[in-house]
Amino acid sequence: MYKTILLPLENSPADKTILKHIEKLARIHGSRLLLMHVADGWVARNYDRLILRESEEMRKDRAYLEEVCAELCAKGFQADYYLAHGEPADEIIRLVCDQHVDLIAMSTHGHGLLKDWLFGSVARSVRHNVTIPVLLLKAQPEASTTSVQESSDQR
Repeated sequence: MYKTILLPLENSPADKTILKHIEKLARIHGSRLLLMHVADGWVARNYDRLILRESEEMRKDRAYLEEVCAELCAKGFQADYYLAHGEPADEIIRLVCDQHVDLIAMSTHGHGLLKDWLFGSVARSVRHNVTIPVLLLKAQPEASTTSVQESSDQR
């Protein structure tokens, strides 16, 4: 059902939420995982137009993707990664078309309607501009994840 699952990652602790969840789903379906990060700093947004060198941000993002991809491959998943640059929603939508993605799985911050309206929402833009399923999970704060784990360990 889900041959290729796209995971847009932020290079932040929020990624743990979606990665943990999607591993189970990918095992069930034997899915290929396509990790993606969109670098959106000044150099990244002007990279092609001005023929610039990769910025430190882009190098760190690529290293992060390589690390996560290697971890997933070590767990037996077929995984690839792609570092894009520019507007996150546009790049996600472009990759969905180019790679014949069957599902997009991403974490959200759940800021609420007002902040999403003011600052924009990548998740909102993506889900309104694709025809495939989009799985959205609210990012869990690390502290609450740790406290839940600690309380269950104490039992």
